[in-house]
Amino acid sequence: MRIIDAHLHFWPGEPYFDEIARNAGHKNTEVHLHCEYEKLGIVAGIVMGNRGLSLEAHQYPNFLRYCIGLDQDKLKTPEDIDLVESHLQRDICTGIKLYPGYHPFYITDFIFEPVYALAEKYRKPVAIHMGVTAGNNALLKYTHPLTLDEAAVKHPNVQFVMCHFGNPWLADAAAVTAKNDNVAADLSGLLEGHTDLPKLMEEQKGYFDFLRTWIAYTGHYERFLFGTDWPLANLKEYIDLTLQLIPSAHWDEVFFANANRIYHLGL
Repeated sequence: MRIIDAHLHFWPGEPYFDEIARNAGHKNTEVHLHCEYEKLGIVAGIVMGNRGLSLEAHQYPNFLRYCIGLDQDKLKTPEDIDLVESHLQRDICTGIKLYPGYHPFYITDFIFEPVYALAEKYRKPVAIHMGVTAGNNALLKYTHPLTLDEAAVKHPNVQFVMCHFGNPWLADAAAVTAKNDNVAADLSGLLEGHTDLPKLMEEQKGYFDFLRTWIAYTGHYERFLFGTDWPLANLKEYIDLTLQLIPSAHWDEVFFANANRIYHLGL
């Protein structure tokens, strides 16, 4: 089975990512990631960019593509919008990533209207952090899945990807995904570190049953994408978890075909 990792972070040598990679049983290096991908059948990955707007900051190995990461501080001038467009004109740039919560904005803020216009023009998706955040300083009111409903209705020709399936607001995330044809969801960020997966799934049986229920509730497995949030979690364990969350009839869609189609990877 071929796999696309539709949500990872790639910053070799950055101390924070070095530490969380070690906690997940990995090394935060290009060589290690490539070896692990090859071993597990992961043929491509999509980096959620964290490195500013300069084109030079977004150079990646050939098995990775990227979404250009934005917040309101990166969109202050017309030149900033021009830079965003320059990224979207690159084949290796597969979309846009927004970080509400980590930055105090709603995704319906007027400042993002030019961004959505560019996403529609270049037919590239907008991935959005939704759900719980990694730090205490973030603000959850900006990350609730219901905020995506309004953006999706306002911009019916933009493909949105709800990152982390809005966890832990799973019922709301399912409602937004099921209602809006232009909303997909990735399943990244559900594990952290190196875990005893069978033990975790037994201890948290209620949660995983709830997650499985709301994924199924949408009735749209063609809208779910496998993602690991590398280097947050162990890659093999993440594949094993997703195999248990998704019925086998939909494995090819969720692990490969959906990301290939939504992000226009041409694989």
